[in-house]
Amino acid sequence: MLNTWVVMPTRLPLVLRRCHACASDRFRANGKFRVNAHHKLIDAWLLVLCASCGDTAKLTVLERAQVRSVRPELLDRLHANDPSLAAELLQDPLLRRRHRVALDWDGAWRLDTGGSGHLGREAVDISVRFAAPIPVRPVRLIAEGCGLSRAEVERLVTDGKLVSAVRLTGKVSADFTFTLKH
Repeated sequence: MLNTWVVMPTRLPLVLRRCHACASDRFRANGKFRVNAHHKLIDAWLLVLCASCGDTAKLTVLERAQVRSVRPELLDRLHANDPSLAAELLQDPLLRRRHRVALDWDGAWRLDTGGSGHLGREAVDISVRFAAPIPVRPVRLIAEGCGLSRAEVERLVTDGKLVSAVRLTGKVSADFTFTLKH
């Protein structure tokens, strides 16, 4: 029987970027946008606040774009300060590269295992789904989901009792499956 675990975001991740007003390197995105129109051109920014001093920084979403070239749904979401749009934009690698920022997902996700009924069986097949591309170490997920320490999980990998088609060292942000044999 295949069990499914889901890695779900609980809030927007922190944006790692140096604050020009203080020594902090973390910004909070609260889903607010600023939109500015110049005749037939439009600019839009995602606003992020310094976690330490509260200073505002802008991440450019649209720059001098023709208003007619922007999808009406996107404009509506920008004007409505849609938090799901902020989440989508923060996960966009082009936006992160353009602004030289990274994301800090610590404390911004949770693992939903659907209960612990699977732990007593001899062999367990588990599928891990990601609701958002959150980079997490599989060893950490398995330890948290099974109630084990990370050292125990690494020992199970070494002993061949924990197998997966993906590499269990490093970080993953895409769906994977694994088998745990007791």
